[in-house]
Amino acid sequence: WTIRIKHKISPFMLAVGALSFAEAAPQTVRVGVNKEKAIGKTKLRIKFIEFIEDSRCPVDVECIWAGNAKIKVRITSRGVSRVLTLDTLGSEKATVAHGYTFRLTGLTPVPRSNVRIDPSGYVATIEAEKVAK
Repeated sequence: WTIRIKHKISPFMLAVGALSFAEAAPQTVRVGVNKEKAIGKTKLRIKFIEFIEDSRCPVDVECIWAGNAKIKVRITSRGVSRVLTLDTLGSEKATVAHGYTFRLTGLTPVPRSNVRIDPSGYVATIEAEKVAK
């Protein structure tokens, strides 16, 4: 008798591999002031709790410095919350909480020289990336 084994990748193995990759890939979420959202398929929830400052250069002006925007968010995982301060320049560094690194990668609307932005109208784009073990 001869037994031949063919090497095949089962659909289950593909799914496990894809899931592992998805957890390792950064997750991005857009959240407005006083709003809360889940971050991808993680157990994390993020709430944009406070707009602190926006000194970013208006898009219709030439500036020698890009400026900075700073916000506070609450990250909750399994009933445990942490409040983080994030900024667009990253001077607060990428902040780690609940096994993820968080970065503020965008804040809209962008400033214009002749437009006053209502602080309650900001929407933050935040990236969460699983910390490597």
